[in-house]
Amino acid sequence: MVTCKHKHILIAPLDWGLGHTTRCVPLIRFLLRQGHIPLFAGNETQRRFIENSMGTIDFIHLEGYNIKYSRWNKYAQIGLLSQLPDILGTIKKEQKWLQQLTSARKIDGIISDNRYGLFHSSVPSVILTHQLQVKSGTGATADGFVRKLHYKFMNRFKAVWVVDTPESPGLAGTLSHPDRLPEHASYIGLLSQFENTPSIAGADKAKLLILLSGPEPQRSMLSAILWRQVQDFDGHVVFVEGTENAPVPARIPENVEWHKRLAGKALEHLLQSAGMVVCRSGYSTIMDLTALQKQAILIPTPEQTEQEHLANELHREGIFFTAPQKNFDLKKAITSSANFSNNSAQKSSFQLYQPVLEKWLEQL
Repeated sequence: MVTCKHKHILIAPLDWGLGHTTRCVPLIRFLLRQGHIPLFAGNETQRRFIENSMGTIDFIHLEGYNIKYSRWNKYAQIGLLSQLPDILGTIKKEQKWLQQLTSARKIDGIISDNRYGLFHSSVPSVILTHQLQVKSGTGATADGFVRKLHYKFMNRFKAVWVVDTPESPGLAGTLSHPDRLPEHASYIGLLSQFENTPSIAGADKAKLLILLSGPEPQRSMLSAILWRQVQDFDGHVVFVEGTENAPVPARIPENVEWHKRLAGKALEHLLQSAGMVVCRSGYSTIMDLTALQKQAILIPTPEQTEQEHLANELHREGIFFTAPQKNFDLKKAITSSANFSNNSAQKSSFQLYQPVLEKWLEQL
């Protein structure tokens, strides 16, 4: 039962891939079920995903961070660090944008998914994150410095919602369970666009779903590697490029079903029916796989230290087989993944956010 008047809630996820956007889907659905009015802020790619997944909702354009990755792995971290001034500039721009928006439109609350500039002094604002301890890839000293900067940005918000279970290690391990939490942080459980999808029996164990995602140029590089290897692969393969910009292959084998991008029910059906999924190790993807209890082979984006950390931890725990992009061998990976099982007991963790969100709405 709704005990508070209908609220106008701004939801703005980071544009670093679509993972931050997909995990906002359950929050948007909950708001709509409760009769509240979500306002989604993002770029055109994010808008298309939301509309394809759940229909048209109120939308306002907000330019993204447009972070780019190096083609050459050893320069990736330097490339990201060189973009820090641009990132800080974007944070200032989105803060100015937010002040203008709240002056022009009624906004009762703000949910920012890793967008540091969307805090407000008079409108209750929360920031979503699963990565309290950022892995810089350059050692403990750098990690400590980055976490201090991270906490400084998060302290500008009224609350921090950590997307994981309260019990360690949860799904994100030490990323979400550091030795010291921000004082205003609370765990809200797991978030998946497939949170209410019932498990089905009879998945085709021979069907291989290759689900590409993430930033360029690494997405295209992995696509080329996997496309070469499915040419002589036996069995049904569904190959999803993960971008509308992908060129149609000149020749598609009869056993391969090729798509540019899928979302919503179409993607849900493919995931449910697949016997094995090959994908990146982004946290939102891992939550989706966990919600559906699917077996998968994880290939972290090279030099994206968060993905590498998650993939290695989940490999060590025997949940997902993990292999690096360099010299990846699809047939060997499928054979090696036979002893890994994603029989997670965390299905109930996808409902934990609901009382947290409901209480916050009542206090607006």
